[in-house]
Amino acid sequence: MDLWIIRVLLFIAIVVSGYIVRPFGLNTANTLAVSAALGLLIIIAEIRVRKLSLKTLVGAAIGSILGIIGATLVSLNIDHMTLETATGNFLQVLILILMAYVGLVLGADKGEYLDLSVLGGIFTDRTARMSYKVLDTSVIIDGRIADICKTGFLEGTLVVPHFVLRELQQIADSADSIKRNRGRRGLEILEKVKSAPGITVQIVEKDYPDVKEVDLKLIELAKELSAKIVTNDFNLNKVSQLRGVEVLNINELANSLKPVVLPGETMKVFILKEGKEYNQGVAYLDDGTMVVVDNARKMIGKTIATQVTSVLQTTAGKMIFGRFPEDAGESGNSNVRQDRRPYDRVAASDRIVDEDRERVKGGR
Repeated sequence: MDLWIIRVLLFIAIVVSGYIVRPFGLNTANTLAVSAALGLLIIIAEIRVRKLSLKTLVGAAIGSILGIIGATLVSLNIDHMTLETATGNFLQVLILILMAYVGLVLGADKGEYLDLSVLGGIFTDRTARMSYKVLDTSVIIDGRIADICKTGFLEGTLVVPHFVLRELQQIADSADSIKRNRGRRGLEILEKVKSAPGITVQIVEKDYPDVKEVDLKLIELAKELSAKIVTNDFNLNKVSQLRGVEVLNINELANSLKPVVLPGETMKVFILKEGKEYNQGVAYLDDGTMVVVDNARKMIGKTIATQVTSVLQTTAGKMIFGRFPEDAGESGNSNVRQDRRPYDRVAASDRIVDEDRERVKGGR
């Protein structure tokens, strides 16, 4: 509110100054109209400039100065040409405006790539600048990126391209309620990421009109910034690696953080249901990892201590196999089942995963 008061005072000052000075010999009505238009133009330009990053402003200023210097050098040559005074003056003004404008536009466009740390670290942190990470649309909607940022394991500058924001906005405006909710969730996740300590979120206006697919645009931007792409998209992960761009895959991080169990260890699990094979029970860890326990069919609905016999990594995820000790007779049967060939056990695990995929995703 205070800012708008300042803007109103500035507008009044410009109009009053124009009325007093009367530039160009205009009458009162025209003077007030020109002064009001100039005041509005200045306020609109100020509002637009406030939305730009510091690097963009510095780049625009440097570009304008270089353009003016270049126009001055050209004007020196025009002075030595045999031209009419009016024509020479017009050419000098035209070249000055043209080169200043070109320098302004190019400087603003390339300003995001300036290294402001050479100014003594007043404006930016060199460590953050050298740690660019480009966010993909899928990883923003996924939401786990916000939790990772809060823990402090992810640092540096997170780059959100404008075309990713545009894609999120299109999803949020979709007629499909599911897509609409996903898009709105992505926008909310971005707000959470911006508030995470030690994280800088930078919106980059850079676009690649010749490239149609968003994934390819992300790769091109990552190459220019020497950045890593943060995603959970399997296809983008593979294509980026083929193009020589480093990738931080959230799914791979989640899998690496699952608890590590070794054969012979004892763990407590809650037997939820009967397994596919004879006398088996099925349990789930908190992260959704399936545990298949031999000799546990009678223990459905109870928490038991099982001894891990093997751990298998299948296409559907990690599978843990254990054994619940019973009397000698049942123990003998259990030993027979424990000696099964690996592919038999993998086949059984895949059948269980296919049936309970939704339960696994729910983390039950």
